Amino acid sequence: MAAGSQEAAAIIVPSSPEAVIRTDIPARLDRLPWSRVHLLLVVALGITWILDGLEVTIVGSIGPALQDVHTLHLSSAQLGAAASAYVIGAIGGALLSGWLTDRNGRRLVFYLTLCVYLAGVLLTALSWSFASFAAFRLITGVGIGGEYSAVNSAIDELIPARFRGRIDLAVNGSFWFGAAAGAGVSVVILNPHWLPQQLGWRVGFALGAVLGISVLFLRRLVPESPRWLVTHCRAGEAERTMQSLEAQVSSATSRQLPPATERIEVHPRRVFGLGLMLRAMFGVYRARSVLSVVLMTCQAFLYNAVFFTYGLVLTRFYHVPGAHVGLYMLTLAAGNLLGPIALGPLFDTIGRRRMIAGTFALSALLLLVTAALFAAGRLSAFTQTAAWMLIFFFASAAASSAYLTASEIFPLETRALAIACAYAIGTALGGSLSPLLFGWLIGSDSAVRVSAGYALAALLLLIAAGTEIGLGVDAEGRTLESIAAPLSSAV
Repeated sequence: MAAGSQEAAAIIVPSSPEAVIRTDIPARLDRLPWSRVHLLLVVALGITWILDGLEVTIVGSIGPALQDVHTLHLSSAQLGAAASAYVIGAIGGALLSGWLTDRNGRRLVFYLTLCVYLAGVLLTALSWSFASFAAFRLITGVGIGGEYSAVNSAIDELIPARFRGRIDLAVNGSFWFGAAAGAGVSVVILNPHWLPQQLGWRVGFALGAVLGISVLFLRRLVPESPRWLVTHCRAGEAERTMQSLEAQVSSATSRQLPPATERIEVHPRRVFGLGLMLRAMFGVYRARSVLSVVLMTCQAFLYNAVFFTYGLVLTRFYHVPGAHVGLYMLTLAAGNLLGPIALGPLFDTIGRRRMIAGTFALSALLLLVTAALFAAGRLSAFTQTAAWMLIFFFASAAASSAYLTASEIFPLETRALAIACAYAIGTALGGSLSPLLFGWLIGSDSAVRVSAGYALAALLLLIAAGTEIGLGVDAEGRTLESIAAPLSSAV
């Protein structure tokens, strides 16, 4: 734990009244073989991204329908503003959740945030005006944003180190499974032969709530992170949780688990102050914070720009009927889903730095070519979507790696807050502004202006690639405690 321990030693942790604990729980978690127990944890927690993908794609697909006089009669600018409200809500939810998660544990918070999401999406289905629609989208965003920090920290702390990269990418990439589902659903709900136009879009949001309710039942099977418990004066509970996990994995694999030989020393505290967490993130780990924010900002700009507005591009520039937009979004989502799954194992073998920089850079180059072709009028709805599929095959892995980076390179006691801050700052800079910008660009009916927006997104992706080369952390195969030693391991 040389690197992580040296950095942690520079952080002053006030003396704890609790006894010093030598624990082997991190080593015991990392030596577990992969089993259906881990798969269940991934499904129960990772379904958050499916919900987010469902939300974003349904909104992108029904955008043209919401402009109809028989629905909410929204303008392009209002659709962009509603998308920004969702993103702003996600920023606030992430920050609040990040603080609560590090203070009160992962399990409590990912229940609360899911309930907020359910309330927001149900209210969205009942919207009656632009103001109500935007307000309810904001509430939905609070729930989804809160999920990111609680769920990402829980997944990284429960998954063995040798699988962490590919699993994290697959989980974050599952957003696109939700996006594909949303696209497929939109084809049905926007078809006037199936549902009246004024009702179909409401059904789309209600379906998201139904899926969310089912997740509540799955999450009762997810334990609290033993890593978090042992550093917060709950060593007995941590041991019981660890023994339960080991028994389940041993039963599922029919294997005797090897002994864990590595131990770390921690000075548990019931609460680690916000000041201590922020000093760690923006003091000792300042370079890592810059890296996380840059990666998050660049991917957020691209994705929020494209997926909140692509339905408008298809209808305005290619005259695709609104009821058919979902088919194009479905195709686009397929490329995004395949990227993290196909490329994920390489992040654990070739390594984080090469793969993260490479996927960001290749996405940027492909996007520049596509922007030039779009401006020249050389693309059709089909070829434009095919180009996006190729771009997002690599960009989706890059975007998922931004979340992986933020979730694994900070100390345990501040992990959720670090994820939240990176997400909040990156999304505020990139994600909340891009839908407004592209809503205005598309509203101008100028292909040249829209392509300039795409070129800007490509430039940001290149900046992300360069930042990863300079500041990236080679975290592949390493335990979380060796990447960044817990704050509680220093006195």
